Amino acid sequence: CHDFRSSELTHFIIVMVTLLFMWATHAGPEMDPYKILGVTRSASQAEIKKVYKRLAKEWHPDKNKNPGAEDMFIKITKSYEILSSEDKRANYDRYGQTDDTQPYGNGRYGQHQDTFNFDESFYNFPFNSKTQRDFADSKYTLHFKQYVNDVVPDSSKRPYLIKITSDWCFSCIHIEPVWKEVVEEMETLGVGIGVVDVGNERRLANHLGAHRTPSILGVLNGKVTFFHYAVAKEHLRQFVEDLLPQRLVEWVTDKNDLHFLNSWHELNKPHVLLFDQVPVVPLLYKLTAFAYKDYLQFGYVDQGLSETANLQKQFNINTYAPTMLIFKESTDKPADIIQAKGMKKQIIDEFVSNNKFLLVPRLVNQKLFDELCPVKQFHRRRKYCVLLMTGDEESFSLGNQAFLSFASTNTKEVVRFAYVYQRLQQPLCDTLMQNKDSVVILERRNAAGKALFKPVTAWNGSEEDKQCLLEELERLQKDPSILVHDAMLPELNNEFASMFVIRWIYACYDYLSEVIDDILHNNWREMMPLLSLIFSALFILFGTVVIQAFRIHHHVVKLCIFAVDFSRPPKKNFVEVTELTDITYMSNLVKLRPGHINIVLVLTDASKNILLSKFAKEVYSFTGSLTLHFSFLNIDKHGEWMNTLLEYAQDAMQIGADEGDAGNHEMDYTGYVLALNGHKKYLCLFKPVYTGEDLDSKSSEDEGATSGGRLRATSRDDHPPRRSNRSRSLSTLQIHHKLDRLGLWMERLMEGTLPRYYIPTWPGLDKITPSK
Repeated sequence: CHDFRSSELTHFIIVMVTLLFMWATHAGPEMDPYKILGVTRSASQAEIKKVYKRLAKEWHPDKNKNPGAEDMFIKITKSYEILSSEDKRANYDRYGQTDDTQPYGNGRYGQHQDTFNFDESFYNFPFNSKTQRDFADSKYTLHFKQYVNDVVPDSSKRPYLIKITSDWCFSCIHIEPVWKEVVEEMETLGVGIGVVDVGNERRLANHLGAHRTPSILGVLNGKVTFFHYAVAKEHLRQFVEDLLPQRLVEWVTDKNDLHFLNSWHELNKPHVLLFDQVPVVPLLYKLTAFAYKDYLQFGYVDQGLSETANLQKQFNINTYAPTMLIFKESTDKPADIIQAKGMKKQIIDEFVSNNKFLLVPRLVNQKLFDELCPVKQFHRRRKYCVLLMTGDEESFSLGNQAFLSFASTNTKEVVRFAYVYQRLQQPLCDTLMQNKDSVVILERRNAAGKALFKPVTAWNGSEEDKQCLLEELERLQKDPSILVHDAMLPELNNEFASMFVIRWIYACYDYLSEVIDDILHNNWREMMPLLSLIFSALFILFGTVVIQAFRIHHHVVKLCIFAVDFSRPPKKNFVEVTELTDITYMSNLVKLRPGHINIVLVLTDASKNILLSKFAKEVYSFTGSLTLHFSFLNIDKHGEWMNTLLEYAQDAMQIGADEGDAGNHEMDYTGYVLALNGHKKYLCLFKPVYTGEDLDSKSSEDEGATSGGRLRATSRDDHPPRRSNRSRSLSTLQIHHKLDRLGLWMERLMEGTLPRYYIPTWPGLDKITPSK
């Protein structure tokens, strides 16, 4: 009993609040659009539009946090809707009426009533008009499966305008009049309409990314775009137009008309020209161009421009009504023409769909083949294809033109003519060509590729060929059994597949535009997947760099020296030199990045400390370069690898071999420096300058040192021969002076003037294992 009384009390309170609200609404002052916009009754459309833009920006709820901003914004939008329409403005000036359906102020249009009618007002109150609103939106209601199975595939042919609403949405009521007008207009133009009730289709709303009501969004090619502006008729119309690609319709004038019409052969499409006097391309024409973008190329001619006068004169265009021309293989005479003062979508669709193909189109993909030569369904709907297998060289042009001339005289609807280029569709031609007959008549029997065909003639365009083909077609009409050959046709190659890159670039451009638009409107919920992807990629990249930077190299020697004044100061006060071993071999040489060079010093255990110190001083000024890496090779461990490397570089090996007295002495590579380019597989060689007590030897070694080894440096006679156990006779001072000219050699290396010794491949890992 207590629950029953509580329920009655709750209903009573709701009724009283409703009555009070409706009384306040009816008792309020009547809306004056002139006062709301702050313009006079004689204001021009330009002035009204300028004031509206300023006020709409000022009172937009997303920017103005005033509690009454939303109501004021609705009044501003409604006022502009009235004053921007000449009919509505005149109606208001005469009768004070502001809308056809919803009352503003204390009376409906033309019917001022101060008394409150309980039944009518209560049941027409927005929160209790679910049935009435559902009746208006019922035929547009979308469900998740319907959206996925129907709307998304169909959005590749036409855009969809979808409204997100709910039962207890007060703001949804205010946009209803505008939405109703836009729906009526857009439906006649071919735009798809949808309504999603969040209460019933929460899954679909989440799938679309709609998290508030009311919301309006567009869907094109499966991509969802949100409407972010004031709900006005012209804004929604512009929104639909902006959904479409920008390159649908080409503007044609007297300067580019031949280029536009002559591109039929390259694009393999008929071309459509619309002549009209409006300075912008009509939305209906853009929608048509989008629906048939795979079949025809569309152009627009503005009859109001002086640059189109010759075109209008050439085709005898009537300036009082829009005219649409379709051109096929002939650019001088249109294949079809339509002219009407009020072109409707149904008329245009029928006109365009009847002219989707050229008289003799080229089969460029399987989809076109399926449409031109459909599979036989039953006897009365047989379709035959006359196929010419030809080439695109100049020698085939006469035969191709003769085939087109013959096809233009065809009046049989069951026969289609087409051609293919042999070099682009070789598998199909190999299947159909028998006895070098390049013209065949075929009938497809099933979707798996089975077809019946009959070779006719080796076509060259002669009168005999035409007569032979005509006789075979007449026989076919009487006896279809003349198609005696059967075959499984291969799937056609997509000749326009190379255009994928261009489509991908356009898609990236559209996606970036959408991202920028979302950022500008702070639509962060919709941006979360993209932001998550970006931050994940940055995290992975950063992690990779950090791991690479902190990767432990074996035997890394950091030689600290004092900084000196160089023209290009290094970034560090030390030279990092890595030992070339079986661990660092791949990363420091074989897989070295393109453009990077590894400078390798050859030393022994005995000369290691002396040469590394001298090496660091000589190359220190070059450590600022990001493309140079420094390593050392212990010849005591890896002498076999050094011998193999110089064997691959024959010139360098010859230089080294000449230093031996009779070839029976083992080479001493101590102090040699190799500049190794791992990517391009070449090396530059620095030979040490042998200094010591015989100072004259420097001049003889000078050229060898600076040229990287092409001019050999011979050893002096007073030097003792090298022993096989690598015992060194040179003093510490002589070893130290071996790298005296390395700085000059490095300068020539950076200039690119050193000779390069190319090798077929780097010695394998087996050549760098320690010798026993």
